[in-house]
Amino acid sequence: MPTINVSGVTIAYTDTGAPAGLPDASTIVFGHGLLFSGWMFHPQIAALREHYRCIAVDWRGQGDTPATAGGYDMDTLTGDAVALIRELGVAPVHWVGLSMGGFIGQRIAARHGELLRSLILLDTSAGPEDPGKVREYKQLAWLLRLFGIKPILGKVSSYMFGPTFLADPASKTTIDEWVSRLNRSKRAAVRKAVLGVADRAPVDQEITGITVPTLVVVGADDKATPPEKAERIAARIPGAQLQIVANCGHTSTLEQPVTIIGLLDKFLATVDQA
Repeated sequence: MPTINVSGVTIAYTDTGAPAGLPDASTIVFGHGLLFSGWMFHPQIAALREHYRCIAVDWRGQGDTPATAGGYDMDTLTGDAVALIRELGVAPVHWVGLSMGGFIGQRIAARHGELLRSLILLDTSAGPEDPGKVREYKQLAWLLRLFGIKPILGKVSSYMFGPTFLADPASKTTIDEWVSRLNRSKRAAVRKAVLGVADRAPVDQEITGITVPTLVVVGADDKATPPEKAERIAARIPGAQLQIVANCGHTSTLEQPVTIIGLLDKFLATVDQA
């Protein structure tokens, strides 16, 4: 997996390169959600790489990016993402961010709008974490740090996935793969990542200045960032479109991959043709 160095920190990413015969194709950069990696976009990358260069970053301490002493806050991760886009010389890009990746995407769009062609936000929020959830998330982070994911898998899964997906026996393969990948990360690093999300500052005032075309998508059954949070984002970003996906929880790219591919394909084509 390729890497870049950001102020002495190694950041890993995947890169499909330009599609065959399309050297000037637009680039999509994918930012994953907490407890995942760029892997969570594998259905979308497989479908879109024929027409777009697809890059997926792994945040600090998750996926193939090693643990760091610090820098798990959303502003530092935004700096990592900005450095990646600039280092690869691919701006302006389409940014697709789910949850944590959406927190970062909003910051990029508000502060470095020249780097983006469009902004696609999946299952995310512009506000701070709900006070009632902060304590629970931090407790779960400690348990994960001490004992791993297995003892708390049921609780964590209820936030990560919707009831329809969890009730389907066919989902077991995906969940097992997610758990296997999560177990490869250092527990202390994952805990820091959880704290970075739980303690994040809001950007609901900043996003009113976003000017790039924006699509906001949320699962109707998203427990971690419910639809009302997506509705608030769409109401604050001028011209933003909102799509609510039925029978879908927080991890929409894996729960409803075909639907998400369709939404991305249609929106991206509209933006590039404008």
